[in-house]
Amino acid sequence: MRHRALPRALFAFAVLYGSWALTGCQAPARGAAESVVPGDQALAPARTGSGAGATFLARGACAGRQTPQGAFGEVDCVNERAAASVLARYYGPRSGGPRCPDITDFVLHITAVTEGTSEALSAPEGYACMRNLAPPHPGDPGMGGGPLTVPGDCVYTEHHGVVKETACDGSLGHAPEYRVESAVRTRSACPPDTDLYVQVGGGTPVGCARRLS
Repeated sequence: MRHRALPRALFAFAVLYGSWALTGCQAPARGAAESVVPGDQALAPARTGSGAGATFLARGACAGRQTPQGAFGEVDCVNERAAASVLARYYGPRSGGPRCPDITDFVLHITAVTEGTSEALSAPEGYACMRNLAPPHPGDPGMGGGPLTVPGDCVYTEHHGVVKETACDGSLGHAPEYRVESAVRTRSACPPDTDLYVQVGGGTPVGCARRLS
């Protein structure tokens, strides 16, 4: 089925990811913990314009903040309000959907819109993986934010069996304790000196982390 997407007048709400908690249980070997990144919830309100146009927030398009509450709208990339560009755009819920690129700074979630029986008046649920046009880039390795945990990110122990992402330079108020050195398919593929296993998702879902001190 060919999908029509939302017009430029529609807003999309973003969750600006900070330091997500990673929960898990203690592993029997070397006291390592397995961690899981929680899901996110962010919605877009019903569209405010009429008619159907090109895909709303297609790959390469830009978005700018429209309201103080965090709503974004599509704008021309040379517009002074442009704040981020789309790295990837997918239909359907993010849960179980394609993984965003590792350098994603935040994700815009778009709810399904149904207005009548015409396809031109409807649009499916989807999400856009966004990259800020200018620093800071919380999705970069070691920055302590972004929707994904990737090699180069650091975590600290929040409490027993739970670690949380933080900036590797300590600038977010928590000293880093572990750094994710690589991502592999299974725990057995991690180096022998791995101190922490972190579930990072994607095709290589296990992060191999080493203690920093």
